[in-house]
Formats: sequence, C-alpha cells, structure tokens
Amino acid sequence: MERSLVLIKPDAMERGLGGAIIGRLQQQGLKLLALKMLHMDEALAKRHYAIHEGKPFFEDLVRYITSMPIIASVFEGENAVDTIRQAMGTTDPAKAEAGTIRADYGLDIQRNATHASDAPETARVEIALFFTEDELFDY
Repeated sequence: MERSLVLIKPDAMERGLGGAIIGRLQQQGLKLLALKMLHMDEALAKRHYAIHEGKPFFEDLVRYITSMPIIASVFEGENAVDTIRQAMGTTDPAKAEAGTIRADYGLDIQRNATHASDAPETARVEIALFFTEDELFDY
C-alpha cells in the first residue's frame, strides 16, 4: 500500500473546508492514517518547500503556509499518490478539471486549498517531516 501526505492549506482552513476535503479523499477509498492541526513554523515550512528555495515565489510561499493553522494528514491506499493528485486536480485551480478539489475550493495558484506528495519517494520524506511512525495508525 502506498502513502501520501496531504496538507490542507490556510485558505481552505479559513473557509472551514478541512472536513470536506478529508471526506472527499476518504470517498476515493483511501484510508486516513494520521491527522493533526498545527501552525507550521518558518523552519518546517522551509524544509517542506526546500525544492522551491531560490525561486521568486519561495518567500511568499513560506509566509503564506505559516500564516495560520493547517491540517496535516496521511492517507494510504493502492496508488494513493496518483489517486490523491487526480482528486485534487492541477495546481492552478483555474486550470483544474471540473469536480476536483482545487477546481471547487482553490482560489488561485498559491491559495489552492491543498498540497499532496507528488511521488511515493517524496511522500516518505514529507510524512517524516510531520509525523513519527508512532503517529501513523493502521486499522
């Protein structure tokens, strides 16, 4: 079984969409293994978005993701990474397919409601940033 990290970003939290987004992912047949609400600090944000360091939008991204609490979660299932990314839609909500999470809830390319791991290898690294093995519940 494959795992993926999912973050519900500040814009979605501000609009009370956390539960709806989690529910939509569970409706895809994915199992929720971990869930926590946290206020990401700058150090964690920079580690999480390290791949974007040096890009013009990096500082804005860090400022945005640390602006208010988020939900971090881990989902598991067959092809979880692809299933979640398909359910979320493309990064830019304006270009996301109708019926996807980002098309329905995203505001713009930065305030696009969610983040998800882009590959199983990335998922392992990202999950470890937010959760210990003891925090992942299998049932």
